[in-house]
Amino acid sequence: MHVENFKTFSDLVESESFSRAAKLNGITQSAVSQQLRAMEKHFGILIVDRRQKQFRLTPEGQRLRQAAHQILHLYDGLNSELQEMKRVVSGTLHISTVYSIGLHELPPYLKAFMTEYPEVNVRVEYRRADKVYEDVLSNSIDFGLVAYPQKQRELEILPFHTDTLVLVVNPEHPLATVKQVALEELKSQKFIGFEPDIPTRRATDEIFAEAGIEIEPVMEFDNVETVKRAVEINAGIAIIPQATVTREASQGHLKIIPIENGTYTRPLALILRKGRIQTPAMKKIVEILTEKNLNKEATRTD
Repeated sequence: MHVENFKTFSDLVESESFSRAAKLNGITQSAVSQQLRAMEKHFGILIVDRRQKQFRLTPEGQRLRQAAHQILHLYDGLNSELQEMKRVVSGTLHISTVYSIGLHELPPYLKAFMTEYPEVNVRVEYRRADKVYEDVLSNSIDFGLVAYPQKQRELEILPFHTDTLVLVVNPEHPLATVKQVALEELKSQKFIGFEPDIPTRRATDEIFAEAGIEIEPVMEFDNVETVKRAVEINAGIAIIPQATVTREASQGHLKIIPIENGTYTRPLALILRKGRIQTPAMKKIVEILTEKNLNKEATRTD
């Protein structure tokens, strides 16, 4: 029995998905099933109650789950200590984040990290915000990056950056000629929004609600890139994070219009599962991500 078997088993239990466990461990679904059967044969127990339609562990499986967690925790701690003794920062980092952060906020920090620690492989997964939290809580990734972080008992939240929300329009749109716009002026406009469960959508809904304005989006999308494309074809206007539209604005594809009488910010943060052993690589990238003096403009990649 190898530690990899316990890792696959733990991922299977946390995700309750053979396909997800397979993806997390770089193996096939059939290999996950084979490892599960091998563990049952090795210990002489049934781990999963196959009489149930839903994924459910037997009492023996529950005990094995606890033991697997302890084994992996000890293994990660030992691995981290040995890496620090060698004074070598290496290995693989798994990061889960949303498109707006991964594509527009994270790159300069990753560039700084990978320049200093070239021995580390970095994998970034783009996910919906709710899935980022699931990834962190299931220990399937090292940490997540989210907007408007939500406090949870099992999470540690580290402030990362603050962005500004701005109005964006097509350069041919009537509003493109104004220096700034009041929220009241947006009542009659076709509005492109994020889907209702997206944190930035909830924030913009609150902004309009506080101003006593009702906005009914004509289109809704789950990521900022698609929202921008809709605005580019003049299907409507949108409020999005300023960092996500820098390139399009500089190229003349979109126009940024400041919102009158207020600055609306979007807090960003790292989320980590409490108690998780941090490898040397994790510690170093967390230091870089929370370092306030990083010159993003000098290292930003457009």
